[in-house]
Amino acid sequence: MREMPPTAGLPLSLLELFGTGGGFSRAAQDYVGAPHAGLACSGTACFVLILTALHRLSGRRTVIVPAYTCPLVALAIAHCGLKLRLCDLAADSLDFNMEALAALCDEDTLAIVPTHLVGRVTHVTPVLRLARKCGAFVVEDAAQSFGARRGGQSVGLEGDAGFFSFAAGKGLSLYEGGLWVTHDPVLASAIGRAQDELIVRDVRQEFRRCLELAAYALFYRPAFLPWAYGMPLRRALKKGDLLGVVGDVFSPGVPMHRVSGWRQGVGRRALSRLQAFHRQTTIQAKRRLAVLDRLPGVQVFRDMKDEEGIWPCFMLRLPDQYKRDYALGVLWGAGLGVTCMFIHVLPDYGYLRPCVPQDACPNARGLAARSLTITNSPWLDDAGFARIIGVLKQVT
Repeated sequence: MREMPPTAGLPLSLLELFGTGGGFSRAAQDYVGAPHAGLACSGTACFVLILTALHRLSGRRTVIVPAYTCPLVALAIAHCGLKLRLCDLAADSLDFNMEALAALCDEDTLAIVPTHLVGRVTHVTPVLRLARKCGAFVVEDAAQSFGARRGGQSVGLEGDAGFFSFAAGKGLSLYEGGLWVTHDPVLASAIGRAQDELIVRDVRQEFRRCLELAAYALFYRPAFLPWAYGMPLRRALKKGDLLGVVGDVFSPGVPMHRVSGWRQGVGRRALSRLQAFHRQTTIQAKRRLAVLDRLPGVQVFRDMKDEEGIWPCFMLRLPDQYKRDYALGVLWGAGLGVTCMFIHVLPDYGYLRPCVPQDACPNARGLAARSLTITNSPWLDDAGFARIIGVLKQVT
């Protein structure tokens, strides 16, 4: 049996578990070319540090985010005691609806959070112009896009600050980890002070993460993924637990602990192979995009001119929800790496209702209802990809 992961994560070599520790934060900072950066235990923790620093600098309280994004974004804002405001997406796009965004900005807007979803590069420049008019900051959510660039510059550096995630399956993985970046020395100093205050030593939690990273190095293989990923997915499917299938259930607390030197050392050694891995997956993506583009009525989200995203997966929008649901019904449990990025827009997660307004967001809701993702893992061979295309042809 073989199981495909939902995204193209960089497999760890068992040899990378051994060697000197530390050094990952500086190596990751150099990799993206950030003037200032820092390491935390998750991308969410980095977001908390950035928001804490920004709130202390400005006193404002409202954070504007896309209606279709990771639930952890909403939980981080609530963790900081700030107010979340939702913005719809533009039609047929992963970018903000700029008219809607302009109407949301006011004198209390602390930050606007454009999101580089599934490795794609979102348009930050118009968001930045709008933020400057109302005195707000721009924080780039690049959790899924470590290594993506626009005009030769890493994502995360056009706005005031940005953050990346190194969770399982996010390309390079420390199992959990995150990097915040900024070009502003004043903001970097404020984030550093928040980090000194909020990041604590938690031996128990870090020991658990070390064990999980070792298990990831061992079991992130097609032969072991049926047990580590496939069986839990199919159990959740059998129960009709779609949040469990996608992995969209999160607890409200945000862990804020230091990353051990050992995990940093593993990440530093793996980072030396990441650029070559991204080249490999990009070559495969371009070849398979040509096939996906021939599917009638299917939109494949891709890069624009001067954008060099990464390709953990392909995100497709099908003609309607019925066709999307039919395709998922056939492919979700087939072990081919087909799933959804997020099952809902933020207002539709019941457990987020205390912190998320119930706003209308028709474009984002339509995307959630009609989209699916296909892994771009090198382990998905041409025969497996052809099976996926065959099912999509049936519904389109």
